Amino acid sequence: MPYFDAASAAPLHPLARQALLAALDEGWADPARLHREGRRARLLLDAARETAAEAVGCRPDELVFTPSGTHALHTAVAGALAGRRRVGRHLVVSAVEHSAVLHAAAHHEAAGGTVAEVPVDRTGRVVAEEFAELLRTGGPTAPSEGRGTAGGPASGGGATALACLQSANHEVGTVQPVGDVAAACREAGVPLLVDAAQSLPWGQVGGEWSMLAASAHKWGGPSGVGLLAVRKGVRFAPQGPGDERESGRSPGFENLPAIVAAAASLRAVQAEAAAEAERLRPLVDRVRRVVPEAVPDVEVVGDPLRRLPHLVTFSCLYADGEALLHALDAVGFSVSSGSSCTSSTLTPSHVLRAMGVLSEGNVRLSLPRGTTAREVDAFLDALPGVVRSVRGHLAPHEAGPERAHGEADSLTVDALGKRCPIPVIELAKVIDRVPVGGVVTVLSDDEAAGLDIPAWCHMRDQEYLGAEGTAYRVRRR
Repeated sequence: MPYFDAASAAPLHPLARQALLAALDEGWADPARLHREGRRARLLLDAARETAAEAVGCRPDELVFTPSGTHALHTAVAGALAGRRRVGRHLVVSAVEHSAVLHAAAHHEAAGGTVAEVPVDRTGRVVAEEFAELLRTGGPTAPSEGRGTAGGPASGGGATALACLQSANHEVGTVQPVGDVAAACREAGVPLLVDAAQSLPWGQVGGEWSMLAASAHKWGGPSGVGLLAVRKGVRFAPQGPGDERESGRSPGFENLPAIVAAAASLRAVQAEAAAEAERLRPLVDRVRRVVPEAVPDVEVVGDPLRRLPHLVTFSCLYADGEALLHALDAVGFSVSSGSSCTSSTLTPSHVLRAMGVLSEGNVRLSLPRGTTAREVDAFLDALPGVVRSVRGHLAPHEAGPERAHGEADSLTVDALGKRCPIPVIELAKVIDRVPVGGVVTVLSDDEAAGLDIPAWCHMRDQEYLGAEGTAYRVRRR
């Protein structure tokens, strides 16, 4: 069964497996002890830290290992905000950050801090100038921090304390302008935290970032290992109880075998990255080209050029994303979805919402190393039939005369109580029943309608007039 969900967790790299087994025999002792076994374990830990630091592009004493990437991000946000609390309590994040960062931001806001979200364009990419502008809205800034920085404007109580920007998006693969944003942060005297979980396997993150977090299971290392790099000069105050391990930033006994395997696999995948990118990018290009040709009413999302080489996401009109994932799994393809519009979580993906693209019927392919052209072609052969089947199961819910009423030049569709993609399906079925210039009003209490109806209008060249409460108005062109 082809596995196309490497962005969630990559298969264990062969070198990770070898290193893990070897470290289970040699690295079981406490690296904080001075006896022979402890010294041996310490040598393994130090070597893993040096390997990981080289891959990240920082000093070994700037890097600590954590229990996960989420733990690393939470630790980074809390520690940087606490270290700069005299500067200000303003936090700037992009609107498409991983939920771990947004949860940390919500926690900060609940504690009395302020948060600003930088919007993205339709490809999911921030504009560096807009990011820089929001850095300044917090007020005067503190002396510059991070790699080799000094000086900066005078500090003030309303200043921005921290900025966060992922290096590449986990749902659509868009690569962010980290270098330009890092330069803006340096000028403003604000440290920049980079979530590099998706991009680090493909190489170091450029730009003068201040902190960086990543997670081993994203690059074929074992789960349960994250890393956090904090540049010298960044004001950082670890929160919560600590101990002498990992510079007091990640307390608890280190999972040394997993750490050794994570470092070994990171070095290996970066060494292979150029060749794998050259091999996988044409496969993704083929998916981006063929899917809209083979399946009607599909939107491929994300930046077509500035993107990760192994990831592609598309959304299918008139199809439920959860149903698509189950149907693809039934025919042998393991994929993921950027949309949370399912029966269990009735909210659309915050990433797709921020981009203003279609959220219904969302499918994400993230190809692991070793994926073959034959496997991709098999997926492309199976997809049209799967989509037709899923759309066919929704046919009984299509809008009928009993749901649509109104005058000749206006129509109201009652989709209250119906979940995505039903409101858009019903809109599509009645739009031709009004003349050009006529208005269709869709009544929907589904949160996803606020994203999917405007996105449908964009795809179908119809005019979205806006919403009032649960009423969404569309003018036919």
